Amino acid sequence: MMKNEDESLIKHLEALRNVLIQSLLALAVGMLPMFFIAPYIINALIRVMIAENDVTLNFFTPMEVFILQLKTALILDILICFPYMAKKVWDFILPALYEHERRFIKSIVLSSSALFIIGVLFCLFFILPLVIRFGLSFATDNIQPVFGIGNIVSLALWLSLIFGIMFQFPLITYALIRTNIVGYEAMKRKRVYVFVGILILAGLLTPPDIVSQLLLTGPTYILFEAGLWFGKRFVDYNISCKTQ
Repeated sequence: MMKNEDESLIKHLEALRNVLIQSLLALAVGMLPMFFIAPYIINALIRVMIAENDVTLNFFTPMEVFILQLKTALILDILICFPYMAKKVWDFILPALYEHERRFIKSIVLSSSALFIIGVLFCLFFILPLVIRFGLSFATDNIQPVFGIGNIVSLALWLSLIFGIMFQFPLITYALIRTNIVGYEAMKRKRVYVFVGILILAGLLTPPDIVSQLLLTGPTYILFEAGLWFGKRFVDYNISCKTQ
């Protein structure tokens, strides 16, 4: 019996190793074309951010733009290869799941991906232009802004990632209530603490300015309330099913 368990564990480890190797190979293959696509993405990103602002971006070291292209290419590579890697991981864990577990995880993954994309788009097309306009509002005849392309694009990528992650809040709230880890009434009573926690988290994750912090806090808290509303619907549905 022990021998069979050891053999089963070895097979699972080998399968996991194959998943990791195939994922890394996919990233390695995709890196080169993404490097050549990166300049077009950077230009499109800049056009979105400074569309209504008279801003000229500068670079201050010979390798700055090249390193920026590498960073952008890596992020694009991960995004493009993510569906392939997710499928490999899914195929690995699928045999160990029951049918209802498969449906629940599938819905969570799809909802999480959609919320992440919405968060990124919201940041790129709404938040970043506001942040730049706010920064430009401090310019005077004696104080002129000089923006570095590395700083601006890095800020865009970082804030997009943060907004994508923070937009998971309704899903997290709903999952906590649905799995009964935290009850709906308990979650509702902790609204103030959740708001303060979001405010602190936004302050830690965003650049050190109050505008970025508030622009992240507001939508995130609204999304928390949305998750709470869906959680209440789930609780009411369960209660109605039990009373029938």
